[in-house]
Amino acid sequence: MDRFIFAACAAAFIFSPLAGSAVPGANGPAVEITEWKVPWPDSRPRDPWYGPGDKVWFVGQVGDYVATLDPKTGEFKRYGLEEGAGPHTVIADEAGAWYAGNKVQHIGRIDPDTGQREIFGLPGDGVRDPHTMAFTREGDIWFSVQHGNQVGHLKRETREITLYDIDSPRSRPYGLVVDEKDRPWFTLFGTNAIGTIDPATGKVSEIRLPRSESRPRRLDITADGMVWYVDFAHGYLGRYNPVTGAVDEWPTPGGRASGPYAMGADAQGRLWFVETGTTPNRFVGFDPASEKFTAPAPIGSGGGVVRNMMFHERTGSFWFGTDTNTIGRATVR
Repeated sequence: MDRFIFAACAAAFIFSPLAGSAVPGANGPAVEITEWKVPWPDSRPRDPWYGPGDKVWFVGQVGDYVATLDPKTGEFKRYGLEEGAGPHTVIADEAGAWYAGNKVQHIGRIDPDTGQREIFGLPGDGVRDPHTMAFTREGDIWFSVQHGNQVGHLKRETREITLYDIDSPRSRPYGLVVDEKDRPWFTLFGTNAIGTIDPATGKVSEIRLPRSESRPRRLDITADGMVWYVDFAHGYLGRYNPVTGAVDEWPTPGGRASGPYAMGADAQGRLWFVETGTTPNRFVGFDPASEKFTAPAPIGSGGGVVRNMMFHERTGSFWFGTDTNTIGRATVR
């Protein structure tokens, strides 16, 4: 594994939030959506992460940057990356912001105070495209390597990267989360499966979903241990029970072409996802207790494609980026 230190320049701008949209909660939870216009045009901001100091980190996949938004002041701050970096995801803790350099085959860490970058190159040959990342309880990082057909682990203390091969060819490990036992769970977007890895043994397990045409793209885990996913190809919300092996699925409100993509669970165990096959994109919730969907909430800017989102429990909000060049907050009650 290669390791380098670089310095990144930073630029700051202040913007006011755009007018928000709201869906009343007469027949379910209320949703209020607010968006901030990103000051770097057509840069595909994505994958926000609510980090220390109430700063929202995100990446510009097309703009080749990592940036922060201060929701209280509207201030944006940008840390430039090398041309063609193609960052996909950023996660942040007290040690800094960790991003996936998808097109430059590395994971990087940015010191928010100095802008200095520490670079960790993925080992081995072949495609090395880190995609989605998640922390363990100790601060280590699991990440998917989509076209490399692998899942990786970065150990914080030693900075060592280990890559695990997925048996099914071209299975495209994509969305990834980590459970309370520090096991990574991930979707296999190139086939009809989700997967997991036993951290103690390194054993990779693939769980085949019942419909061969399923293409799960994002997933999350609720407090009861259930693994939830969205089938992007055919418009389903699904649930996998790791104890019994049972799979249950519900057609999404937008139907077969709804393209559910970004998703996550809130503090009450409700699932939320964005239908990207509609214009505008729609934010939709699901209550497992009643097995009912909420009234869809349109995203004011249109959304374009909302690719990923994270839930911040203290503020009761989901954070997401849009292809219409905004950072969005969906507050659920």
